[in-house]
Amino acid sequence: GTGSNILSALQYLFWLLKSKAEKQLQIISVLQWVLTFLIMGIACTLILMYILCTDCWAIAALYLAWLVFDWNTPKKGGRRSQWVRNWAIWRYFRDYFPIRLVKTHNLLTTRNYIFGYHPHGIMGLGAFCNFSTEATGVSQKFPGIRPYLATLAGNFRMPILRDYLMSGGICPVNRDSIDYILSKNGNGNAIIIVVGGAAESLNCTPGKNSVTLKNRKGFVKLALRHGADLVPVYSFGENEVYKQVIFEEGSWGRWVQKKFQKHIGFAPCIFHGRGLFSSTTWGLLPYSKPITTVVGEPITIPKIDNPSQKDVDFYHSIYVDSLIKLFDKYKSKFGLPETEVLEVD
Repeated sequence: GTGSNILSALQYLFWLLKSKAEKQLQIISVLQWVLTFLIMGIACTLILMYILCTDCWAIAALYLAWLVFDWNTPKKGGRRSQWVRNWAIWRYFRDYFPIRLVKTHNLLTTRNYIFGYHPHGIMGLGAFCNFSTEATGVSQKFPGIRPYLATLAGNFRMPILRDYLMSGGICPVNRDSIDYILSKNGNGNAIIIVVGGAAESLNCTPGKNSVTLKNRKGFVKLALRHGADLVPVYSFGENEVYKQVIFEEGSWGRWVQKKFQKHIGFAPCIFHGRGLFSSTTWGLLPYSKPITTVVGEPITIPKIDNPSQKDVDFYHSIYVDSLIKLFDKYKSKFGLPETEVLEVD
């Protein structure tokens, strides 16, 4: 009757309002992370300098004193916070795309691991969500394994940003930090290295599956020195969330990008996503395209204190073959045609 019709209408209205509110929360969660990625370090540095010139200078001075005292903490495993990793905002972040983590094999807690993450994409959204938060259940899927996402060491020289990154279990991608985690932090550690780095980000574009890997062998040498197993990881959809202007080799644009990459460690990209209020306009928000991160089978690596180039080349070739096999096995399940080939540059 009339009463049931009214109740149905109210239920539909409630569902509509709830869905709209959730979508807005998803957008806000992604926007704050994008702004963190792009400007938080510089903004916090400028704010700290400004406070030093005001009557509240003592607050900034105390933080700077703490910064000096705490300077080497990022190199010693950081200071992760399970509370931060479990923030509800990361679940909204996950659902915006959505992002999913797929486990294919168990990982022994008696071993340490180096995950090779591919591809880089513009911002490594899948790497962050899957391994620096608990939004996709990494601790439940791999019990007893502590993930450490490695990123540019320069980020840890930025006030406030460094503490924010460490709270998620993020560490500098340098030898000191990796050596400490793999040799002085017990077993069950997994360092996630985005192997292609800045060079790979220059070529990421929707519809392209390409990794920069042929001459990237440092992570294999580190694995051999510590006897840490290598795990190939491929993120389907990572290249789909932003559109980028690709400069051809030899162009002035590519020359500028490579200069930045060489001297600063990152390469400036000209890219865009969707707008804040409309998916049909340009903006900084990524497109809401699914990202599925597949963690492959671990490759057992022996411990060799001083591995030869022959040793490095041998295990590097095994790793490349394993990554290609992982891509080929799962590509059709996540929207790619069987004819799609992973380009290894």
